[in-house]
Amino acid sequence: MRKKILLIGGGGHCKSVIDVIESLKEFEIFGIIDKEENLGKQVLGYEIIGTDEDLEKFSRVCDFALITIGFIKDISPRKRLYQRVKKLGYKLPVIISPLAHVSRYSEIGEGTVVMHHVIINSNVKIGVNCIINNKALIEHDCVIGDHCHISTGAILNGGVKVGSETFIGSGAICVENTVIKPFSFIKAGSLVK
Repeated sequence: MRKKILLIGGGGHCKSVIDVIESLKEFEIFGIIDKEENLGKQVLGYEIIGTDEDLEKFSRVCDFALITIGFIKDISPRKRLYQRVKKLGYKLPVIISPLAHVSRYSEIGEGTVVMHHVIINSNVKIGVNCIINNKALIEHDCVIGDHCHISTGAILNGGVKVGSETFIGSGAICVENTVIKPFSFIKAGSLVK
């Protein structure tokens, strides 16, 4: 029997996460939490059933939740919601696309989503509530802090350290052993060394 999961955030990132969740066949999407003006609308056939105010109520009927709002310039909504659902007792699973390759020697924190065609090599450590987006490459011995977004096609070469609450843009390349401070914003296509 599939486990019920509540998705929190009904925008573009939510659509991408729905695609990954459906491909796993482990979870049944219970519904989506979003803004009040979107109540009753659907995202890829799943109804927006409540707002942030309903999280406590739904925690009594749904054990699992996942933050499905994106993060480009401001992590605070994702971080705030993560902390709130943890406090309410939801379990935040790690969601990994079956089209990704994740080394069995890596560690991934709760609430993190690994999208399609990602490669995560050996001895990688990824924090909680992260987005590892389509076609990102994270090489051996990288460490990624909590609440980070590694965008589409970004490349982190061996030994890169990424501080918490950092955004790395699409196609950015991080040279081996680079240290990126917390709260950094790395533009798309950047070379970081």
